[in-house]
Amino acid sequence: MKKNNLLKTIALASLLVPTFYLNAQSKLDKKVLMTIGNEPVTVKEFTDVYYKNNLKGEVIEKKSVDEYLDLFVNFRMKVMDAEAQQLDTSAKFKQELAGYRKQLAKPFMSSDDITDELIQEAYQRKQKDIRASHILIRCDKHALPSDTLKAYNKAIEVRNKAVKGEDFGELAVRYSDDPSAKDTKATEQTPARKGNRGDLGYFTVFDMVYPFETGAYNTKPGHISMPVRSDFGYHIIKVQSVTDALGTIQAAHIFLQLPFDASAEDEAAMRLKADNIYKELKAQNGENWNDAVTQYTDDRGTATRGGTLSSFTVSRIVPEFIEVCKSLKVNEIAKPVRTSYGFHIIKLLNTTGVGTFEKESPALAERIEKDMRSKKSEEMVLRQVKKEYRFVANDKNLETFLATVDSTILNKAYEPAKNVDKNATLFTLDGHPTRVSEFVDYIQANQQQQRYISPATYAYQLYENFSNEKVMDYADAHLEDKYPEFKAMVQEYRDGILLFDLMDREVWDKASKDTIGLENYYNSHASNYMWKDRVYAAVVSVSKPESLPKVKALIEAGTPIDSLRAFVLRDSIPFTNVRKGFYQRGDNQFVDQTEWKAGVVKEIPSTVDQSTVIVCIREVRQPEPKTLKEAKGIVTSDYQVELEKTWMETLRKKYPVSIDEKVLEKVRKLYK
Repeated sequence: MKKNNLLKTIALASLLVPTFYLNAQSKLDKKVLMTIGNEPVTVKEFTDVYYKNNLKGEVIEKKSVDEYLDLFVNFRMKVMDAEAQQLDTSAKFKQELAGYRKQLAKPFMSSDDITDELIQEAYQRKQKDIRASHILIRCDKHALPSDTLKAYNKAIEVRNKAVKGEDFGELAVRYSDDPSAKDTKATEQTPARKGNRGDLGYFTVFDMVYPFETGAYNTKPGHISMPVRSDFGYHIIKVQSVTDALGTIQAAHIFLQLPFDASAEDEAAMRLKADNIYKELKAQNGENWNDAVTQYTDDRGTATRGGTLSSFTVSRIVPEFIEVCKSLKVNEIAKPVRTSYGFHIIKLLNTTGVGTFEKESPALAERIEKDMRSKKSEEMVLRQVKKEYRFVANDKNLETFLATVDSTILNKAYEPAKNVDKNATLFTLDGHPTRVSEFVDYIQANQQQQRYISPATYAYQLYENFSNEKVMDYADAHLEDKYPEFKAMVQEYRDGILLFDLMDREVWDKASKDTIGLENYYNSHASNYMWKDRVYAAVVSVSKPESLPKVKALIEAGTPIDSLRAFVLRDSIPFTNVRKGFYQRGDNQFVDQTEWKAGVVKEIPSTVDQSTVIVCIREVRQPEPKTLKEAKGIVTSDYQVELEKTWMETLRKKYPVSIDEKVLEKVRKLYK
């Protein structure tokens, strides 16, 4: 809803409320509910915060007035103590608050009308995934008109070839200035890479620069766009498909890595292994998925979590992978697919799709603020602000000044001429003048070397930037006066930063540095930090059968499991990996399959390839306390809770709290 419409709605609602009630509410708001230390707190100060955190929007856990009163008091005492320690005067605090204020100000410095149009457009585009290829004819965004025309004509020439039926991928390899289109040879620093022949894979809204995105969404599947201009040059876009959007995707995979230069024989062997793994999964209806991932995947980063990849969108992964995801139902497992990295067996876990407009629009608005399309909104806001704050330009004084600017400005060496009237007014805002002297300072701070432009033209470009910045800075400086809700948000962030800094000083940082206190706390609570039943074991993975007899001989000879890795290295036994350590139930599938008894050795052959795992159990341990080193993370967290509890007792003595029970009872009745 637009700000103006919202204000009208509030105004209308207020007319429906009896006047006597409003007067009574206003009187209650002004009453002092409590005093913390020497600081009075009015009913309105408390109820505004209570309403926001307990009644407005989605609330995780609604609290009663009395429950929230205690939280509110604790919060205010901490902020008061932070101010007493002058944390709000540090340069770090001021810089951080300024950064947050800048972010908070953005919604108040944009045009609702343009933003609404852009949000609607982005939402419509978000509902579709596009797969497209392109050919880039590079052209600098500041190129001369003659160079721009030359690039455009070349783009038209290449497009005509594509429209007449020449292979788009071949044209991309021959003509595109996008280096990813072509194969690259290996260097000492980088491996060889196969070019994408112009294929950009899948993307959706915000994945590409705005002009390219618009060109793609305005081109029908199978068609080729006219040249589309962006800051990079001219793009010829061929749209391959437009499909319903998957949104955010969660998938798992078993990955079998294949080198870029793998032989046909290596690829055939890897394909056979992938097919065998897939057949085994199908035979068990996928119930053995996690075990298969642990045993076979080459993606060690996901091996311990069932092959689950971090959530991704369509532009974040190779198109062959996305094609498979688009073909699957949730929890369905696909046949192995070949990508440039190797073979993947993919299991689709979830897709979010696209939510309702009400759900998606806040995030879309945030993205638009950071996107180049936001310039539309900025231009309209600039016009509105100039009108609101009575911007009046003095064109005569500007022209007089521009006439004095010489070519030194093009070489980043501008100095004002002696006859420049630095006191002359260039424009006024609310009657306040901005003088030539300020603009001279701006030029000297911002000038850059230029080519193919006159001194006066470049100076005027700088003037436009300067005047626009001054106008927007003026509007920004008056936001707290114009929007009370903005002032409240800035205050909320201010208090939040102070609270964080104080908690870091009094609790979090203190807990990490107070080693003696931490150790004493651990010694008093050691029974809270226990290991479950464990075994000390070695897990030996042998990927080739020719190494198995040598490994078994070492184990049968009684080689201590702590020495197994050293003996494997000594005897140069290839294709063998030894891991040892303590294991609880669920830590390792092979250890779980082995009897937990000292001296037990179990050999577990693979069912899909020629590898074997041998588990050697050396010791079985009953539940026992963890050492401080082993439990340090959770012990530190619990110690922080203890420190905060003690600290709060100190604050309550330092800032005694007095509550007016009669006023509190009236507040309780408001929120029954």
